[in-house]
Amino acid sequence: MQPGPVPGVAAHLKILIVTDAWKPQVNGVVRTLEVLGQDLADLGHTVRYATPEGRFTVPMPTYPEIRLALFPRATLEKEIRSFAPDAVHIATEGTLGLSARAICIKYGISFSTSFHTRFPEYVKARFPFVPLEAVYAWLRWFHGPAEAMMVATQSLKREMQAHGFHHLRIWSRGVDVERFHPIPDATLPYEAPVWLYVGRVAVEKNIEEFLALDLPGTKLVVGDGPARAALTQKYPAVRFLGALDGDALVRTYAASTVFVFPSRTDTFGLVLLEAMACGLPVAAYPVQGPLDVVGDAPVGVLDEDLKKACLGALQIARAPGSPTPREFALGHSWRACTLQFLRNILVEPDPD
Repeated sequence: MQPGPVPGVAAHLKILIVTDAWKPQVNGVVRTLEVLGQDLADLGHTVRYATPEGRFTVPMPTYPEIRLALFPRATLEKEIRSFAPDAVHIATEGTLGLSARAICIKYGISFSTSFHTRFPEYVKARFPFVPLEAVYAWLRWFHGPAEAMMVATQSLKREMQAHGFHHLRIWSRGVDVERFHPIPDATLPYEAPVWLYVGRVAVEKNIEEFLALDLPGTKLVVGDGPARAALTQKYPAVRFLGALDGDALVRTYAASTVFVFPSRTDTFGLVLLEAMACGLPVAAYPVQGPLDVVGDAPVGVLDEDLKKACLGALQIARAPGSPTPREFALGHSWRACTLQFLRNILVEPDPD
C-alpha cells in the first residue's frame, strides 16, 4: 500500500540534497540524510544527492577524513539544471553548500538549509583566536537567504534566534527502531559493566571527560577521528574499536551496559536515540542535546558530575523502570521527522 500525500505538499517532488558530509564518514549528519532520502522515496518523492563522491576533493584542515570538493560549482550547476529540482536543501556549509547557495541566489531558486553542528564552537575549540561572534556572523550570511533554516530542537531554535537568525523551523531527529533494537544474546569479550561511547573521536566531543573517569568494568569507544591516536596512547585500558556500522554497530550497542555521551556541543545527539532503541540507559551532562532528547525521562541520568550520571544510569540498567529506554525510543519515529522536513521546504502542491 502506497503512503498517501502529505497535506500541503505535492504528491511527487524532485528534491536535491546538497551535503559536504557523506560516506565513508560515519556520523549523525550522514545517517540523518541517508534515512531522510530513503523515507522521502518511500513517500513517492525523487531524491538526488550532491556530495563529494566522484569529485576532486582535498582533506579538510584538522579533519583529514572529511573530504571537501574543490571548485565544484560548474559541475554542480549542470547537475541542478539537468535534475530541475522542485526543492533544494543545503545541509552543510562546506564548499558544496557554498556553491549551491551561490547558484540558487544567481538563478532565483528558493532553497532551505539546516544547522546540524555547533560550527562556531568547533572552530573555537581548534582555533581559540577566532572570535565566536565572527563565525556566527558568517553563518548568518550563509543561512540568511534561505526560505527556512532547520534546527533539531526548540532550545536550539531559541538560541539561534538570540544570535540573530531568522526563518527558523524545527526538523527533529528520529531513530530506525527496526534496525536498532535489543539483542538478548549479544555479548562482548570485555569485563562488565561496559560503558559505551559512539561518535567522532575529536576534541569538541569532550570525550576525555569520559575516558578519565574512574569506573568499574570497561570503557568502549566506537568511532574514529583526529584525537584517536593520542587518546589510544593516553588511555591504554580503553578499548577503541574504530568506526562500526550495520549489524556490528547494533550488536555493540545491544551488548553494552550504559551509553555515555560526554559532549557539551551537539545540537541533538542521534546516537542517544540509537542507544536507547537498543536498550541502553544514557549518562550525559544536562546540556542542550541530552536535555532535549532525554529531559527528565527515567531512561537516563543527566548530571554535571559525569561519574555520578554514569553510576545512576548503571542502576537503571540493572533495575529498569517504566518506560524502558527502548519504549522511550519507540516514540521518536523517522516518519514524523520526514514529514516535518517536507513541510519545511515550502513547496506548494501542484495545481493539478
